[in-house]
Amino acid sequence: MTQKDSSQNDDDAALFHAAMRDVAPLPAANKAAVGNSPVAPVPRRRKQQEQFVAEDRLSDHIAIEMEAGDDWSYVRPGMPHQTLRKLRRGHWAIQANLDLHGLTRDEARRELSVFLDACTQRGLRCVRVIHGKGLSSKNREPVLKTRIGNWLLQRADVLAFCQARAEDGGGGAILILLKTKA
Repeated sequence: MTQKDSSQNDDDAALFHAAMRDVAPLPAANKAAVGNSPVAPVPRRRKQQEQFVAEDRLSDHIAIEMEAGDDWSYVRPGMPHQTLRKLRRGHWAIQANLDLHGLTRDEARRELSVFLDACTQRGLRCVRVIHGKGLSSKNREPVLKTRIGNWLLQRADVLAFCQARAEDGGGGAILILLKTKA
């Protein structure tokens, strides 16, 4: 370290201390308890394999009939009748969001699968997926909406889904109720 570098560091330190002279620590009552649990690194090869499996699980060959603009919904057989009504009315808080705007079908399928796997692992109950209204598509119809519904039908962890309320995205979003870990 040169003489010039040393004097510059001393000047920087003095300026910093002068700027912080009147700063007081926050009282303990005003501090939020934030738990930063470190995420274990995932080996690249395992991550690639998981993405391949995620893509492979969801088929485009299962179809449900839906028309654009319909307030479409699904509840898994055996679930209480009120489940869908509660989901539509916002009974469960939305705990995570995924925005699929601008993604291709394959990218959206992969992102949706990875997102739902992560939400299920974290024990989340209600999530929102924004697929868009299709205003920028060729036919001005939602491209991903029907596909997402078809993909969700194939997942055992999806208990119900419905179009989001207007304040949550309306016809451009879907609310999904997930099975929690037992």
